[in-house]
Amino acid sequence: MNYEELGLRVGIEIHRQLDTERKLFCNCKTTPSGGGRIIEFTRWLRETQSELGEIDPAARFEMKKMRRIIYRADTECTCLVEMDEEPPHMLNEEAVRIALTVAKLLGARPVDEIHVMRKIVIDGSNTTGFQRTCIVATGGRIVIDGFEVPIQTITLEEDAARIVESTPTHVIYDLSRLGIPLIEVSTAPVITSPEQAVKTAYALGKILRATRRVKRGIGTIRQDLNISIRGTGIIEVKGVQELDLIPKIIDYEARRLRHLLGLMEELKKRGITPENIQAERPVDVTDIFASTTSRVVSRKISEGGRVYALRLPGFCGLLRSIDDEGVRLGKDLSEYAKAWGGVEGIFHSDELPAYGITQKEVEAVASRLNLKPIDAFVLVADREREVLEALDAVKNRAAEAITTVPGETRGPRPDGTTFYMRPRPGSARMYPETDIPPLIITQSLLEEIASNLPPTLDELASSLSKKHGLSSQLIWELIDSERLEEFEELVGIGIQPGFAASFLTEGYKELRREGYPVDEVEFSKVKEYFELVVRGVTAKESAKQVLSYLSRNPSSSVGEALDKLGLRAPPLEEVVEQIDRLIAEITSEQPHSDPTGPLMGRLMKIYRGRIDGAFLSELVKKRLSALRNR
Repeated sequence: MNYEELGLRVGIEIHRQLDTERKLFCNCKTTPSGGGRIIEFTRWLRETQSELGEIDPAARFEMKKMRRIIYRADTECTCLVEMDEEPPHMLNEEAVRIALTVAKLLGARPVDEIHVMRKIVIDGSNTTGFQRTCIVATGGRIVIDGFEVPIQTITLEEDAARIVESTPTHVIYDLSRLGIPLIEVSTAPVITSPEQAVKTAYALGKILRATRRVKRGIGTIRQDLNISIRGTGIIEVKGVQELDLIPKIIDYEARRLRHLLGLMEELKKRGITPENIQAERPVDVTDIFASTTSRVVSRKISEGGRVYALRLPGFCGLLRSIDDEGVRLGKDLSEYAKAWGGVEGIFHSDELPAYGITQKEVEAVASRLNLKPIDAFVLVADREREVLEALDAVKNRAAEAITTVPGETRGPRPDGTTFYMRPRPGSARMYPETDIPPLIITQSLLEEIASNLPPTLDELASSLSKKHGLSSQLIWELIDSERLEEFEELVGIGIQPGFAASFLTEGYKELRREGYPVDEVEFSKVKEYFELVVRGVTAKESAKQVLSYLSRNPSSSVGEALDKLGLRAPPLEEVVEQIDRLIAEITSEQPHSDPTGPLMGRLMKIYRGRIDGAFLSELVKKRLSALRNR
């Protein structure tokens, strides 16, 4: 697509957990071991008016669900603050220092005083019904291929609770993550292509990692994308985990928005107005489907549900219009029905007959609705209350489609497409936090941070490459895989730098491709294994075997893995006896040739993965020399 012609604009918000000792507003640890007692309690959250008497649309959306919220709190890493039974403590100054360091690296302007705000969130991800957040700095920039991307804000906020289970009636959250300091860096919406967006996200990630004070792993980082094209509202895609997905999502959204703009123009040509849509009322057509062969519809009816139909004047042929990416309005309407009504989805006339719904049933519904050739209809089967909620959302979205392409919050799918989540929040969601006094940013603090800035990752890569004699490519693979600290720990205990780097990059990558969940293995176990290698208990050649075993057997210890795989080195006396025996065999078979090569070949077959090859080679040389000098 010609993104410039479309007027594509993208802004990026990078969120990253900070690696601090304690949480943002209490003294709980941010790296629990999971040994605490589990407390469970239940809450219900509802929307409230802002100070201006307004209700945030996103909060109203969540309130409609009226779900029971169940919280699980591990006493090792949660306290009364997370449970909203105790006021928050003072802002974590360690986290503030890290955020100010990022601000300095980006050339941003720190605020004089940090004021904590409350941001209304009633989906249950925070026990209070709001998230605490504060601006630390504004302004700054990052340059991508000569193009300047301005930074709007750098903020600190508390991370949300982790969702464990979600059903239409209840949701379960784990509070362990709630309150971990989270830094957010937001760019201005000036990015004009998917490629530029992914480069910007990567560059911002490098700045954050340069602090050496950010957490890594699944759930510690995410990107939010604010996407629009000329003539549309802003689409906020929340929680993009993978950099590779960014260009796919932006391209998909640009296609989707372009398609919706085209539909808006077509509906105007047909003379359809929002009032035409809003005047329609759902019609009960359950009787038409009394003997239906549609398994979905018959199941819902048997469960006591009803089937309702809604006419969409002028929409015939517009619900199924698709491009190569599967963009279609019918899909959007179905997502609205699911989100607002909690139903499984909708059927629409542009795709029928199908799914067991016959042509005769389609004609009966069309007759009941007095459908004209230019009209379409949607069907929903479920409990009556949910059906009517879903069709109301469909009607409102269809009416909007005539005059606007609305802004909304969407979620990412693994294939780069997106789905509707909820309306975009408005200004009514923010108000001051009255339990935490402002934190003054002193000039002396800023001077101290400026004089102790960490090296950039480019400077660090160059330094490490020279120090360890490794290629720049291998060092950058370590940096990009976020295993640089692990590399330094392994080198620190005596592992050869080249082997440590290759194992942590290519070794992990190879096992990951083979389906082993190696990223779930605690690094403490990996380090323990290599400490045994240094002591000669096993050989570094067994590293991938041990890692793959531990990934499939997470409760096993390193010692158990070595025993199970038979990878412990035998006693030295036994090895020496084996060498002498093989020397005798080989010299009798080949009396006039050097036995070293054949000897090492046979020994490696016996001891591969148990004894280091270099150590074995040195031992062979010593035994041959000793035998020759007899």
